[in-house]
Amino acid sequence: MPGHMPPQDPQAVAHSPLEDAQGLGMGVLLCGLGITLLSYLGFMTGQTAGIALILSYVTGISFGWVFFAINIPFYWLAQKRLGWEFTLKSLGCVTGLSVATELMPRGLRLEALDPLLGVVLFGAVTGLGLLAIFRHKGSLGGIGVVALMVQDRTGFRAGYVQLAVDACIFAVAFALFPPRVVIFSLIGAVVLNGVIAFNHRRDRYIAP
Repeated sequence: MPGHMPPQDPQAVAHSPLEDAQGLGMGVLLCGLGITLLSYLGFMTGQTAGIALILSYVTGISFGWVFFAINIPFYWLAQKRLGWEFTLKSLGCVTGLSVATELMPRGLRLEALDPLLGVVLFGAVTGLGLLAIFRHKGSLGGIGVVALMVQDRTGFRAGYVQLAVDACIFAVAFALFPPRVVIFSLIGAVVLNGVIAFNHRRDRYIAP
């Protein structure tokens, strides 16, 4: 969940451009693998990726194209709220994930995947991928930016905004998909958010 950035340690060593590229690239690759597993099972998740998956299932348009398109309006908001570095890195990550989810199924052919194992793997690898992206000042979607703006203007905490959005996404999913699909999807979302909650501690990670 979004939070205030603590003061930087004056002795902290900044990431080099190569380190940023490596970290963001590995993060995108892991998230691409997670989304590929999830879409193979026909399940969904929360946040912007969840919206894109639902639209992809309903319209038949591939996840990559939908995910890229629905993020376009958020770049202007991101630049206003969080600056050009964050915006450009996020644009690169979103584009990379869109490409990865288009290409990965061509090289990764699954014949069988247990649903419970699949959603746990999705949550674990996607959570690790997001941690890498966060630690190199990037993101994979616009809901978090909107949540921060709502927090700034109303005082309503950004984390609660994101939870409210996820509740709406899963409510729509219950109306569109069988309960089994939504329940397994919720398990994956819990694993994913658990990875982020337990490991994304800005006060423990000081590299700028």
